[in-house]
Amino acid sequence: MTDEVTIPELRRALTDYVRARSTAFAAARRALGIGEGDANALLHIAANPGIRPTQLREHLGITAAGVTALIDRLVDRGVVRRDVDPRDRRVNRVSLTIDIADEPWVQLTRFDDDFDVVLLDHDEVEAMRFAQLLDALTAGTVDRSGR
Repeated sequence: MTDEVTIPELRRALTDYVRARSTAFAAARRALGIGEGDANALLHIAANPGIRPTQLREHLGITAAGVTALIDRLVDRGVVRRDVDPRDRRVNRVSLTIDIADEPWVQLTRFDDDFDVVLLDHDEVEAMRFAQLLDALTAGTVDRSGR
């Protein structure tokens, strides 16, 4: 750690970042009229098109009944669809029917997209060191807190 950044300053900066990201995500969810679980599901489905409901359930940490209700709600809203897996007709796959990069859905990723743009203005080695520091901080705090 250099003299330029003290531990309390780094902790404050990380707290400010997490708070700003959370605020932006909450504002996007309100604007779209969806809850946190639905928003998280949409983002995960966008990153994993054709995901199985069991995989989505595991990612979100909800029950089988919960993921069924969530998918039903998103299907009724017209933002996802269920498709039968052509290799195993007993299996459903879930995909988006919307483009997450288009308005109004892009609001869910705008903060992270803007983060990426700002990060491109920084040296790759500096960004990698920052990522390693964040990974070490996360691992150290998660391991020590028992979570």
